[in-house]
Amino acid sequence: MTRFFLIGAPVAVAAAVIFGGGDGSVRPADAADVSPLPQATPSGDPLKAGTVDERKALEARIAKMPPGLAAPGKKEIAARLVASADNSTLDWRGEYDDIEDIGDGNGYTAGVIGFCSGTNDMLQLVEYYTEEHPDNPLAEYLPALREVDGTDSHEGLDPGFTGAWKKAAEDPAFREAQDVIRDRIYFDPAVRLAKMDGLSTLGQFIYYDAMVLHGPGVGPDEFYGIRATAMKKADTAAAGGDEKAYLNAFLDASRAVIQAQKTERERDTSRIDTAQRVFLRDGNMDLAVPLTWQTYGETFRITTQPDGRP
Repeated sequence: MTRFFLIGAPVAVAAAVIFGGGDGSVRPADAADVSPLPQATPSGDPLKAGTVDERKALEARIAKMPPGLAAPGKKEIAARLVASADNSTLDWRGEYDDIEDIGDGNGYTAGVIGFCSGTNDMLQLVEYYTEEHPDNPLAEYLPALREVDGTDSHEGLDPGFTGAWKKAAEDPAFREAQDVIRDRIYFDPAVRLAKMDGLSTLGQFIYYDAMVLHGPGVGPDEFYGIRATAMKKADTAAAGGDEKAYLNAFLDASRAVIQAQKTERERDTSRIDTAQRVFLRDGNMDLAVPLTWQTYGETFRITTQPDGRP
């Protein structure tokens, strides 16, 4: 996990976006409304840019698009793909109680999407959970989580925090809270931005995986910085470019960041080279099953379309 400190999810976005796609299948179709999106500053969130009416119109346009990766079955595929890269498993639901320090400088990494004690998302999760369940096993560690946020320190967390995390993960409410915060910070922003960029279901997944891996920051090694680098090399589909060319540029930029990481495992680029790039080369823009890919030399398969139900 190479995620950086999370301070929000600002977006640099083109001023005018026209969504293509006439087959109604894999790319967000918006042919009935090709009006420009609200203006956004380089560090502004396009969903908060413009007037109130413009923001409402943008939300309405996104809501009318095909679900893409947000369809329950596709979202299940996305969860399995990320789990294969992060934990060498397809059983992502078995990761709620997982917690360890993997030595990447982000402190403890835990849970269904790798929340980190050093990158703010774990703090957001525990605060959210504690609001509804104040007597939970993790509540007493909130002061320590606030202190270590932005560092790799375990001060105030050891020795009991890992056991408290595993105990909390027995609670269905904590598992649900992990899903909620995962979607709020990573899944929903990635999918919505990908739709605004005119990307297919595969493109939406590539954004999501990069958001999880690199964190939703604006630095050159973070998601929005990687997107900015890719946009210098190729236009998004929404801007009239070739989607495959743009996604290859995005994967190149993401891959370069991965290769600059500290540990050998962090520098492994198989989640791109033998997974996402394979789907892209094969033209599987809808992430249609069957899917076969490799991460860390291990082969994974999804042979039938999951329904996405718990």
